[in-house]
Amino acid sequence: MVKMSDGPRLLVLGAGVIGMSCAWRAAREGWSVTVLDPAPASGASYVAGGMLAPVTETWPGEEALLTLGVAAVQEWPRFAVDLEAAAGRPAGLRTDGTLVAATGTGDRAELDTLAGHLDRLGRPVERLTGRELRRREPAIGPDVRGGLSVPGDLAVDNRALLVALRVAADRADVMFEARAARSVLDDGDRVLGVRCAEGPDVDADVVLVCAGEHSAALHPVLSGLVRPVKGEILRLAHRAGALPPPRHTVRALVDGRPIYAVPRDDGLVVGATQTETGFETEVTVAGVRDLLRDAERVLPGIAEFALVESAAGLRPGSPDNLPLIGARGPAGLLVATGHHRNGILLAPLTAEAIAALLRGGPVPAPVRAADPARLSHDVEEVPRARVDQR
Repeated sequence: MVKMSDGPRLLVLGAGVIGMSCAWRAAREGWSVTVLDPAPASGASYVAGGMLAPVTETWPGEEALLTLGVAAVQEWPRFAVDLEAAAGRPAGLRTDGTLVAATGTGDRAELDTLAGHLDRLGRPVERLTGRELRRREPAIGPDVRGGLSVPGDLAVDNRALLVALRVAADRADVMFEARAARSVLDDGDRVLGVRCAEGPDVDADVVLVCAGEHSAALHPVLSGLVRPVKGEILRLAHRAGALPPPRHTVRALVDGRPIYAVPRDDGLVVGATQTETGFETEVTVAGVRDLLRDAERVLPGIAEFALVESAAGLRPGSPDNLPLIGARGPAGLLVATGHHRNGILLAPLTAEAIAALLRGGPVPAPVRAADPARLSHDVEEVPRARVDQR
């Protein structure tokens, strides 16, 4: 078994946005950190649209997720400043806010329901007519009849973010190994390390599972708690002579179907479908057709853009749409997975929670709802991880 360097040893399984954020934060706090991932900065984190949208993604019954998301988006400006200072490059944060559009009577009624729900929760949004939306965002077309303004829902260029996280982690002496973990090893009481798909095992004091949709296979206590949810997404590039892309993130309902368009410096990211087809990641003709059709209804100028990429990623879904952030199973086993559509949004707060657990302290209050113990029928029998630095 390969040993990590002296000092408290943290082994992070997965180098997406969650894994790298947690690894960077832990290394800054004195942990010796190694990250295992056969393809760092890929998967759902690389394919994502980069919306930081807790308000416009909420729905009745998901109040705990809304509270968690709002706390996370409030952390994002400080997180971006810290990351940019550590990496010496932009983190990709965009602060222009989000507009939500509706094309028909049924779509407007659904947005009215959302707005009323948010009003009751004390999180009001501004209702706008179609004309008012177009004054704020000229790229929005005449089929849009009304909508909402949500200035607090932000966005980030996910690929710029991933590059910055990798640079910051490298500078903090995080070690990356391009290998896949097969399973977490333990002696029945506490973790010992990880068995790898190839090469020697790696020992550790603490193992943090951030392996997205693959997390459930890494230890029996995670079995059935995380599943893959496929999402197809498109990247469009602005062409000379075409109308400018929108400045705001634009979310919309088009005949009941959700669509979003997130600005980039050179175009747009348009997404996203949602299907449960196991671990299959092929892009379908129907997915591309539906995304382009609905996006063009809301933003007609994109017809002149270039379609430069179509891709599919697998979001890690949990049984109740809340992530799993905390301790589970043998001592020394932590999890930060199951973030579904909210991995990039929740990365700063997830990293803060994991850092708190590594110090032996409590997680931030909004993160308590994400405790993995909520999904156990025998919560009292699940040993809590003892992860204080020694």
